[in-house]
Amino acid sequence: MPTLHLTKVAVGCRDLAALEKRIASRTGHGEVRVVTRMKPKRMAELVGGSLYWIVKHRIIACQTILRFEDRPDGRLDIVCADALQPVPPTAKRAHQGWRYLEGAEAPLPGDTDDSGLGLLPPPLYGRLAALALV
Repeated sequence: MPTLHLTKVAVGCRDLAALEKRIASRTGHGEVRVVTRMKPKRMAELVGGSLYWIVKHRIIACQTILRFEDRPDGRLDIVCADALQPVPPTAKRAHQGWRYLEGAEAPLPGDTDDSGLGLLPPPLYGRLAALALV
């Protein structure tokens, strides 16, 4: 099992339904391309790992990373499987671009959330996260 993943903020998405709609609109031939300016130094370790999406200070879903492809404009495509897999909401501060996520820290699809944090309304959770309380 891959031990390295990426996290990325789903800018403009309010919830899982909005992220699902965005992914569905960008799907083609069973793949989704996520554009980035920077090339990950650890690209080889990421293939087969997952791209975890952050919405409202929580990791809420992931997609399998299939490969990386250079673009003519100098940027890079992170090519992922189109299947978006929900994961138990896990606290994660927002950031720009992407960040590495070690395998032990990554929530797995099908895991359960025993903390109850996933049940908090997104506005309340966002305020608590802004205060570094979750």
